[in-house]
Amino acid sequence: MMKKLLLNFLLFTTLGSYAQENLNFNKQKEITSPEINTDRSVTFRLDAPQAKKVELQGDLLAAPGTAAMKKQADGVWTYTTTTLKPELYSYSFIVDGLKIRDANNVYQIRDVASVVNVLIVGSGKADNYLVANVPHGTVAKRWYNSPGNGMERRITIYTPPGYESGKTKYPVLYLLHGMGGDEEAWAALGRTPQILDNLIATGKAKPMIVVMPNGNVAQQAAPGEDAKGYYKPTMQLPHTMDGKMEETFPDIIKFVESNYRVNAKPSQRAIAGLSMGGFHSLHTSRFYPKTFDYVGLFSPAIMPFGKTESPVYADVDASLKNQFNNGLKLYWIGIGKTDFLYQAVADYRKKLDGMGAKYTYVESEGGHTWSNWRDYLVLFAPQLFK
Repeated sequence: MMKKLLLNFLLFTTLGSYAQENLNFNKQKEITSPEINTDRSVTFRLDAPQAKKVELQGDLLAAPGTAAMKKQADGVWTYTTTTLKPELYSYSFIVDGLKIRDANNVYQIRDVASVVNVLIVGSGKADNYLVANVPHGTVAKRWYNSPGNGMERRITIYTPPGYESGKTKYPVLYLLHGMGGDEEAWAALGRTPQILDNLIATGKAKPMIVVMPNGNVAQQAAPGEDAKGYYKPTMQLPHTMDGKMEETFPDIIKFVESNYRVNAKPSQRAIAGLSMGGFHSLHTSRFYPKTFDYVGLFSPAIMPFGKTESPVYADVDASLKNQFNNGLKLYWIGIGKTDFLYQAVADYRKKLDGMGAKYTYVESEGGHTWSNWRDYLVLFAPQLFK
């Protein structure tokens, strides 16, 4: 018995010493970065005493999007911004030409093949992105069978507060990402769960289910989440804009309407997307003209038609007229003034105007950015299912 107690004591003291040793080994300067100041400026810090040049890079800076940081006597480099508008911002450090993340900021998001640090400067519109003391919905990552693509695929689904404990049937918004994105994009970069929680809690939007599929039909799921394992993500994948996504969209609807309490009527279905997802929303809603009464095009990629043999892109003008003649409740288009797709959207609006089609148009500042797309979701969701 004494021998066993002695053995346990030695094991405990050895593990304790090992933990303490590692704690001391990893001990670093206590640094706060980023630090949001009372005037809504932000101070960034990086401990790099041997570095010769350190820069801050991010969407919180004016063009060209980089700023030199200043080395302090203790080897910590610092930079303080001007007062920032309320927003979710992303940033990185560049140390002697090497792009790195902020080791003092655990909040990171993957955007296609890049990982960036993020922060939220609150108040104003940014309050839509924050977790508030309101009832919360549930975010689930589900797998569904897609016969049209010959594989099991993953999808992200938001259900509103009270879904699990109730019997109510809900309307559905199908929300599509842009090129290089996946089923994680709208939940992470778009802050969709927080936005919907807050809009629903304040009565600005009706409780709804939000379905966020992977628009890259060559993928089972987001990088690292399928049978391919870990690989470097790329921006453009096979079959992203050749009609395959639109053709197989009924697989998604079938899964949702078979597994969730939904009101399966066109008046209770909406589809919207950003960039490539706007392209998919435009053509899916047109190809299945009696399926969605609400359509949202956020900085949509309006590409030339006829590049593939897919039936999705046949008779575009005639099918658009047919879609609008079916009595759409809302056809919503948003674009930034400096977006590289601005002219393409202007040309598309001329086509709609020539048809006498009624639509809502919002023109915002800025370009092809998540800042705009989050704003568009905040504007679009309250107009649904009236």
